[in-house]
Amino acid sequence: MKMKSVKSDMDIALEAELKPISEVAATLGIDETEIDPYGRYKAKLTDELMDRVKNNPDGKLVLVTAINPTPAGEGKTTVTVGLGEAMQVIGKKAIIALREPSLGPCFGLKGGAAGGGYAQVVPMEELNLHFTGDFHAITSANNLLAALLDNHIQQGNDLRIDPKQIVWKRCEDMNDRVLRNITVGQGRKADGVTREDHFIITVASEIMAILCLCSDMKDLKKRLEKIIVAYTYEGKPVTAKQLHAVGAMAALLKDAIRPNLVQTLEHTPALVHGGPFANIAHGCNSIRATKTALKLADYCITEAGFGADLGAEKFLDIKSRIAGLHPDAVVLVCTIRALKYNGGVPKDKLKQENIDALKTGIANLEKHIENIAKFDVPCIVALNHILTDTKDEIAYVKEFCESKGAEFALADVWADGGDGGKELAEKVVSTIENRPSEYHPLYPDSISLKEKIETIATEIYGAGRVEFSADSIKQLEKLTELGFGSLPVCMAKNQYSLSDDKSVLGRPRDHVIHIREAYVSAGAGFVVALTGTIVTMPGLPKVPAAEHVDVDDKGRIRGLF
Repeated sequence: MKMKSVKSDMDIALEAELKPISEVAATLGIDETEIDPYGRYKAKLTDELMDRVKNNPDGKLVLVTAINPTPAGEGKTTVTVGLGEAMQVIGKKAIIALREPSLGPCFGLKGGAAGGGYAQVVPMEELNLHFTGDFHAITSANNLLAALLDNHIQQGNDLRIDPKQIVWKRCEDMNDRVLRNITVGQGRKADGVTREDHFIITVASEIMAILCLCSDMKDLKKRLEKIIVAYTYEGKPVTAKQLHAVGAMAALLKDAIRPNLVQTLEHTPALVHGGPFANIAHGCNSIRATKTALKLADYCITEAGFGADLGAEKFLDIKSRIAGLHPDAVVLVCTIRALKYNGGVPKDKLKQENIDALKTGIANLEKHIENIAKFDVPCIVALNHILTDTKDEIAYVKEFCESKGAEFALADVWADGGDGGKELAEKVVSTIENRPSEYHPLYPDSISLKEKIETIATEIYGAGRVEFSADSIKQLEKLTELGFGSLPVCMAKNQYSLSDDKSVLGRPRDHVIHIREAYVSAGAGFVVALTGTIVTMPGLPKVPAAEHVDVDDKGRIRGLF
């Protein structure tokens, strides 16, 4: 591995020489008339382009996921970007398909989400902030529906909406815990009906899920029509269609449903579109972006949020099922530091060699390898290499992975970009060529919602049983009566543990998963089950990342990472 001076991700991104986005598009055979530029370095794809390439043969689909995230860091997005760059280095035509970052974690605990080191998507600062305005459009469409709902009640309530059974929540793309539970409509009679209300973060909105799962404008509008916003006094669902909200919402989303084209530091094309969280939503970028990427290149490198128990499970059980995708391989990212953290090593001692802790903590990786095997998709473990890793530690992880039937490769992409990912890229290509995927979902549509939840909990989380609250049992029964029993389930669970208790690391066994609530995202096409104490509006940490962000006298943003 060649050494480079240590620079911040922001400094590396600002020093990068970007190509005009039309030149990046041209490498994919895209004419400049088939993109709508947003400045010099980012653009929206046109519907005409997506229509032109729709009959092209599909490339290979590679999903990048990871072990459960730890404070030690795993670098899933960095490896995703580096793998896309490395495919280009070894002579393969590749495109990366990512989610858009949310302002919530960007200004909260996590920071930005554009990769790191020399494996970044650029312009990094624009990507992490307003980008092309997609999230603002989603927020506006969500809150327009909320406003029309409350206005309908205020103006006579012809639909007989029960204010105690309103399920549609307002949203904003920020971590703001005080908005989780609020009271609206206070003041004069003209100020609306007083009731309890709630905010969720934009990435948990059903509008976000719909945008990421729709195939075109016609499908978008059909899905918007199905959104259930409330129930009547008689217990019947009230939809966005009944509130005459669909046309205006679609108008706000007409540009947001088109994928965004940007580039990596090495000018590998990247489609960045949509951004549902994987702990409280389905965690995958848009179907439109993924399917278009498959038509434009030989390899599409995409990712799903957080660990494989969340993002990968939802990619394989929800997105692939709905879109008819057939993943060819899964890359499972880990670091030796994160494995040792799972083995009980404090964060300040992770640089020291500790084979015993590694042997304990690798149980988390083991479970994720087993989980990918349940879908019959080949698995390649990518060890995101860090300078403090020792030869013995690397050798142990390699031997362990291969003993479990997984392929193994080192990735040095943070320091070396595409060159540092050649071993991984070659391993991915050879695996796809020699081990054909026999992908299938974990469970069939035909089993009950309760059985689907139990299957995910026991098979993927390793739980011994599932405990349903009385409310959740009633909710699941009602959803089945309403005709939603055949939908897949989107589990809302903390990302840090295979259990619903974020403090339990490693590989918990025979634990209890607690289901406290269930509701349907009818437009998106899945049922959401909330576990443990998971919340849909995060809060800021004691020292938010926002405190370190600034703009210098030349207008350059500093402090994003």
